[in-house]
Amino acid sequence: MNVLTQSHSLTRRLAAAGLALALALTLAAGTAHAAADAPVDINKASVEQLTELPGVGTTLAARIVEYREQQGPFSSAEELMNVKGIGEKSFEKLRPQVTVGTAKKAADSR
Repeated sequence: MNVLTQSHSLTRRLAAAGLALALALTLAAGTAHAAADAPVDINKASVEQLTELPGVGTTLAARIVEYREQQGPFSSAEELMNVKGIGEKSFEKLRPQVTVGTAKKAADSR
């Protein structure tokens, strides 16, 4: 095999590897996007999961978890507005992307 043929073969293998990598990254991005489309249960989500919501950074996510730990599970998504840093405008952006589980507050079960 001459140098030109070896070079062409290497080029084809690199191109195939590049296409395989691009396909894998595209599929991974699609999976992540699909997961992001599912509503986040604010009664179960971790700080890391909450930071995936629009406008929610680490500090605000920690406040949401802290509120939940101190006040008990959220009874409605609107209760997020009781968390410092979440006003009506912020809540409107979050509303379609959050949900609450069926957990009841301790006071409601008495």
